[in-house]
Amino acid sequence: MKRFGSLRGTKKPKDQNRSTQRRQSEPHGLFASSVSSSPSTPTQVTKQHPFPLESYKQEPERPESRIYASSSPPDTGQRFCLAFQSPARPPLASPTYHAPLRTAVLAAAPGPAEAGMLEKLEFQEEAEDSESGVYMRFMRSHKCYDIVPTSSKLVVFDTTLQVKKAFFALVANGVRAAPLWESKKQSFVGMLTITDFINILHRYYKSPMVQIYELEEHKIETWRELYLQETFKPLVNISPDASLFDAVYSLIKNKIHRLPVIDPISGNALYILTHKRILKFLQLFMSDMPKPAFMKQNLDELGIGTYHNIAFIHPDTPIIKALNIFVERRISALPVVDESGKVVDIYSKFDVINLAAEKTYNNLDITVTQALQHRSQYFEGVVKCSKLETLETIVDRIVRAEVHRLVVVNEADSIVGIISLSDILQALILTPAGAKQKETETE
Repeated sequence: MKRFGSLRGTKKPKDQNRSTQRRQSEPHGLFASSVSSSPSTPTQVTKQHPFPLESYKQEPERPESRIYASSSPPDTGQRFCLAFQSPARPPLASPTYHAPLRTAVLAAAPGPAEAGMLEKLEFQEEAEDSESGVYMRFMRSHKCYDIVPTSSKLVVFDTTLQVKKAFFALVANGVRAAPLWESKKQSFVGMLTITDFINILHRYYKSPMVQIYELEEHKIETWRELYLQETFKPLVNISPDASLFDAVYSLIKNKIHRLPVIDPISGNALYILTHKRILKFLQLFMSDMPKPAFMKQNLDELGIGTYHNIAFIHPDTPIIKALNIFVERRISALPVVDESGKVVDIYSKFDVINLAAEKTYNNLDITVTQALQHRSQYFEGVVKCSKLETLETIVDRIVRAEVHRLVVVNEADSIVGIISLSDILQALILTPAGAKQKETETE
């Protein structure tokens, strides 16, 4: 088995305050030999008030910490890193909910690349004092560092790596995205995700008889120059000392699915936050907090989810058409509906990466049904719900199923709408804070 880069165990600091000296001497993450070290003098940031860390009631099994048993990808000729954080979490206080310090205005989360990214939110006094704001206050009282697992896998790509080899590496390591490191700038400049793979196929696919040269030969930096052109933007990231409320607001405001946690002192990437991870963390403590009245209301009463102009496909829809819908509608999943209108499956962006795993991306004229036969993980079926089910039930179901969305159906099992993780986080955390609903996010 070929090894790419090198592996090194790094420790999560025991001291909850994580001093500057330790962050410089014990960096999280490791770059391959072809990548220079992280910047030693990054932009300084304003420190936030320290909040007490909270321990999990029971440490759940995390998909991020599983080691995927898969063979190594072909020799890429370039190196990327697999960084593991493998210490033991220090014993912390009991998971009793603590009310946070009160503040009238939440400023932008500090970070080298996110200055001015978050707008100031003026919270209503009612939200501060009312029961409806309990989850908002909980998220404001916890830092992003609290949610970083004690052991996880982080893959980092240099922008000089070939696009094709990068996607093979994502598949081989069982991850969906990787931060991009540019040696010239000595900093992280973006993320490579499955959406990039879809955009490449959407833009350059012609027919099964024509090889996709751009996928076979282009480097990541070349693809970024062609695709982004003049729209280059700083990487949206967050400091480990920023609150989880900042993280939720950043994910939804910027309409993204992944938010890198980057240490502002060492410049190292520590983890990639997702909606799923944040909601799972919150749900662990829900039983210890007062239950807001809106948790007993149903989806119809709350108006949560999308119920108009729902995009869907049929079992015989060609893959290339599904990819076109992903790009044009900026959505992350498509329910598969049969002739009678019944939801029978779902085709998500994550399923597209199987085209790279099976090396079948040169023929996108195959049907969705044929493509879904190559699912790498066991599929238990479409996770559904009704508009008449309560938000409490919806949260429990989506967390237990470890999915990114629920398909809302009627009595005939026909599609009515979609409710996503971002819809739920918006309702639980941002709406009580007075933040307006955002549009459907893209990856």
